[in-house]
Amino acid sequence: MNIDNTQSQMRKGVLEFCILSIIKRAEAYPSDIIEEMKKANLKILEGTLYPLLTRLKNADLLSYRWVESTTGPPRKYFILTEKGDDFYKELEETWNELANAVHQITQQEADINPEINNLNA
Repeated sequence: MNIDNTQSQMRKGVLEFCILSIIKRAEAYPSDIIEEMKKANLKILEGTLYPLLTRLKNADLLSYRWVESTTGPPRKYFILTEKGDDFYKELEETWNELANAVHQITQQEADINPEINNLNA
């Protein structure tokens, strides 16, 4: 089994939630999203981000506004729509349930097998 593939699939599963989380805090320009994701060690390429933003916009979860730039072409800033905010709340609830369940299961393993923790320390 390829660990890189498994890790990649895990990251892809939370990518949409993380991007919506960034946009929920404040309207966001794509390069700002990429930068914030990098800071969190969740690297994303433009070739991945732009199609995802387009899909979210086409699903009416995001809208955007153009802002003129003094240093180049106008910039597209993304904003959560009301539908997007509702969708985000559902994703957040799902994430919290999932994270709690995974933590409970993995913590039980650590409690049952304390010698594993000693070996990993």
